Amino acid sequence: QVQLVESGGGLVQAGGSLTLSCEASGSTDSINIIGWYRQPPGKQRELIATISSDVKGRFSISSDNVKNTVYLQIVSLKPDDTAVYYCNAEAGDDGSYEFDYWGQGTQVTVSS
Repeated sequence: QVQLVESGGGLVQAGGSLTLSCEASGSTDSINIIGWYRQPPGKQRELIATISSDVKGRFSISSDNVKNTVYLQIVSLKPDDTAVYYCNAEAGDDGSYEFDYWGQGTQVTVSS
């Protein structure tokens, strides 16, 4: 089992920046991919990036393996970035993606 806990969301003014954190615990050695998704109000959940993504633009993803934490930094925030941001990990033996884990999400609201 893997547990994921996101933090760092909140109310931010447009143009600002934010760093979200996702702390993993449990069987972290079984994680084979970890990343961030978001779900804007009334829309489907969408992938932002995984830790192995070549992310460009206003988003950047990084990790601290000692803290078992993955970060998502967003700069130049726009009202369209308003969403619940979720951390996701896929885990399993021998590099498989057998198990899919989600955090509870953290709300980001960008005011204009």
